[in-house]
Amino acid sequence: MPEASTTAAPSAAPGHRRLPPLQAAIVDLDGTLVDTLGDFEAALARMAADLGCAAVGRDFIARTVGKGSEHLIARTLAEVGAPASLYERAWQRYQQHYLQVNGAHATVYPGVVEGLQRLRARGLRLACLTNKPTAFAQPLLAAKGLSGFFEQVFGGDAFARKKPDPLPLIQTCKALGTAPAATLMIGDSSNDAAAARAAGCPVVLLSYGYNHGEPVSAVDCDAVIARIDALEDLLD
Repeated sequence: MPEASTTAAPSAAPGHRRLPPLQAAIVDLDGTLVDTLGDFEAALARMAADLGCAAVGRDFIARTVGKGSEHLIARTLAEVGAPASLYERAWQRYQQHYLQVNGAHATVYPGVVEGLQRLRARGLRLACLTNKPTAFAQPLLAAKGLSGFFEQVFGGDAFARKKPDPLPLIQTCKALGTAPAATLMIGDSSNDAAAARAAGCPVVLLSYGYNHGEPVSAVDCDAVIARIDALEDLLD
């Protein structure tokens, strides 16, 4: 497991609600643990070249990721004016290219390792829950040295519905054996917050994530923090 740095964690902003006693935490992946925009950009550019389409820009990707790869591919085709009939071919090419670049252009956010270590030291059970396909999520966590923190890893294909539906959080709580009210959702977007609220989980969002191009400060959540290791200020 990676070693924590000695950099002090910034405090959470004043006025945030302190969290209830916790048994576990469910953590999002893209935009929360790892900045993966570079991977998305590379895979989509290769896919576009295969299809003879124009590549989309990084800003578009940042606004579009978070709802699953199927949504990303469909929106990308629409953005470049390609016919929807190309979807199946685009999806196949994207899967191949993403698996090749997975993690190569991605970086772990500051404070992630330290924050996960501190949560584990408190005795919390940890699961990673993402709308990214499981076949992409598990190798990425392993490549970035994060997989050892998590008892469970669930991708967007693990359940019948994806976030913002509450089903993935409810099922993850069942897998962990913890009550939703005592299971913190840590994410970066309104998807994570809406799913947590509907499932009955407390939720904290990171300020640096993607959130579909909207300010995360406007999302209903218990707190917005700058780094995961700033959670210490919100825990009993």
